[in-house]
Amino acid sequence: MKAVIFDFDGTLADTLPICFFAFQSVFKEYDGRDLTSEQIKAMFGPSETGIIRENLLHKSHDEAIELFYEKYSEKHDEFVEKNEEISSLLKQLKSEDYKLGIVTGKAKRSLDISLQCLGMEGMFDVEITGDDVDIPKPHPEGIHKALAELGVSPAEAIFLGDSDADILAGKKANVHTIGVQWLPNYQSLEFTVQPDEVFTSFRELVNLLKKG
Repeated sequence: MKAVIFDFDGTLADTLPICFFAFQSVFKEYDGRDLTSEQIKAMFGPSETGIIRENLLHKSHDEAIELFYEKYSEKHDEFVEKNEEISSLLKQLKSEDYKLGIVTGKAKRSLDISLQCLGMEGMFDVEITGDDVDIPKPHPEGIHKALAELGVSPAEAIFLGDSDADILAGKKANVHTIGVQWLPNYQSLEFTVQPDEVFTSFRELVNLLKKG
């Protein structure tokens, strides 16, 4: 095994609460709609800009997108705690010469905000965001791009994610696919498509790589 590729929201960082807050702020401000977290979650797939352009009734999409990023950045530290276990895990994997990647539906702009706030800048060998693909997960395009940039085959990589879309994308890309439920907030309580494994602690990933 040469590469470990992660989804981001709900997998590497407990960022779902700040995502929900920022989207709720936008839909309240521009449409006067009070949306629940579940209603927001049902829109996931495209990047934030795509979600707003596809779902906001108000025509001021560009202004609404700016408000999203303003709220996301302004409240990030309040909503998202740094996770020392994840930081230690990433450092350990890097020290053992694994190539690390992110494949996320997030736009590059919000990913960069989160990586900076969480002290994860420079940790990854490749970052594929929603801006970098034509078709979001569950299509495997993002994972294929990450594998190509890392220079590894599907058999040499694992992909970890917290949603059905992640599991489907990993399966379609023919990589060993792991569903994770190791953070307080994650997207799928039960996977409708069965991953190769389900991890509820970071130690399980370390143990898997030791065996591999």
